[in-house]
Amino acid sequence: MKPPHPFPPHKANTLQYVQLLLKRSWPTIVVAILLGLISGLCNAKLIALVNQAVTQPSQPQALIPFAVLVVMTLGIGVLSQFILISLSQDAIYQLRMTLSRNILLSPLPHLERLGDHRLLAALTDDVRVLSRTVTVFPNLCVDLATIGGCLAYLAWLSGPMFVLLVLISLVAVWSIQATIRKAQALFAIARDEEDHLFKHFQAITRGTKELKLNRRRRDEFLNRTLETSIGGLRQKNSHAMKIFALSDGLGQLSLFVTLGVVLFIAPQFIQTPLPLLATYALTITYLTMPFQNLLHRLPDLLRGKVSLQKIEHMQLALAHEQEIDTTPRSPQPLSQLELKQVTYHYHPEGEEHGFTLGPINLAFQPGQITYLIGGNGSGKSTLAKLMTGLYVPQHGSISLCGTPITDQNREWYRQHISAIFSDFFLFDRCLGLDRVNLDQDVRHYLKQLQLDHKVQVRDGQLSTTRLSQGQRKRLALLTAYLEDRPIYLFDEWAADQEPAFRDLFYTDILPKLKAQGKTVIVITHDDRYFYLADQLVKLEYGRVIEAQVPLALVR
Repeated sequence: MKPPHPFPPHKANTLQYVQLLLKRSWPTIVVAILLGLISGLCNAKLIALVNQAVTQPSQPQALIPFAVLVVMTLGIGVLSQFILISLSQDAIYQLRMTLSRNILLSPLPHLERLGDHRLLAALTDDVRVLSRTVTVFPNLCVDLATIGGCLAYLAWLSGPMFVLLVLISLVAVWSIQATIRKAQALFAIARDEEDHLFKHFQAITRGTKELKLNRRRRDEFLNRTLETSIGGLRQKNSHAMKIFALSDGLGQLSLFVTLGVVLFIAPQFIQTPLPLLATYALTITYLTMPFQNLLHRLPDLLRGKVSLQKIEHMQLALAHEQEIDTTPRSPQPLSQLELKQVTYHYHPEGEEHGFTLGPINLAFQPGQITYLIGGNGSGKSTLAKLMTGLYVPQHGSISLCGTPITDQNREWYRQHISAIFSDFFLFDRCLGLDRVNLDQDVRHYLKQLQLDHKVQVRDGQLSTTRLSQGQRKRLALLTAYLEDRPIYLFDEWAADQEPAFRDLFYTDILPKLKAQGKTVIVITHDDRYFYLADQLVKLEYGRVIEAQVPLALVR
């Protein structure tokens, strides 16, 4: 049985992202929309004034209203451009901050299912598309107000001619809408292809060494994998834009058809004075520009809708799975960690059978060193993520000093733990550390970890992180020292260290943490140091098959 798709579809309407992503900029949006409406009405009034001057010449007193309308239209146009620039930059800022915040607040399993390539595509391409779409709305208001004002003016001039104009417009709108639906479907397919393209870009940056070492692999990746993805994206976008070009042509055709009907056919059936025909012809011609602008902005609107649906599809925009912390408290100085009947089932996407860890029953005491051992795939990393609160047990419970860990206090629980995972990330700045003598403390640990000749610090900023993997892990250990938390977890930390420093880690660093009353948990394969552990926990196929004190200590 195929597992359900991890991202259930979520519908998003066309205007939702304005309320969602720019709720703090609503005054700017209101001003921009009002300016757009005023500009559109000025345009409509201007064409009415021009028609009046054409049909009733020799009226010099109309020059002043004409000049006022021209100045108002131009002034509002410049002002609206300034507002649009501010609006677009605010949109990019708020979109990126909102998405980044929601990504950090989403559970780790949800982010792992999404994958880095989808998250990067959302933070870059979707943000760019949505911010561009936001700036369309004020201009859209100008066009709609102009069209609405002109239509109202035409309806006031002649009811029968206006009814005929509406009938022709409805046919044109129906034909244009039919073509736009096809373009929107193509945009959605193209957006999915962009996720794959970002994945291939990641392969270029992360797999450069492997691609350089094998020319056939590199050529196949470039000429088949990457070219297929880029070519497919080009084809879908080109097809969609050609459909919009066709709809643009249909829109212009509808205006010319309307003009032809008004000038040559309608007068045969409807009694129409010549000045009225001239006014209708001039107004319809004037409507060409706002109508074309409207059609030209439709691709941005549809792309914005597709991007919003993509973000909603990933459950990021509204942060449906956000983690909350309702009990902010200070960390416990000494922390006893206990797992009771903890079970977690991991089901990778695309695999029929998953992996089950547990049930696990373990206890970790302050001032105790525990080694987690076992073969690859035994469940050590999954257990580490459960113990650090990054994964939530599906059954059983985790408690700290007798306090059960729930959704309400999981964030508080995590503040007790410093962890260095095998796939750790190293920041080039000492973030989140409020210390008076931070630089002095960092220099002390740099010297202790034998990194002072390679790395300097100033105002919490490290001079470099471009070091060997073993040295980078020492910098990560420096950060863990500075955090000074009651529980420490190391995931294969010594694997990349030179023999002398590996020995120092097991025989000096870990015992010093133990002497400080820390709860120390170490995932390791270094069996020559097993005798130094206070507790030895062995995992096999997701279950604890051995949890005991090493024999060397018993003797």
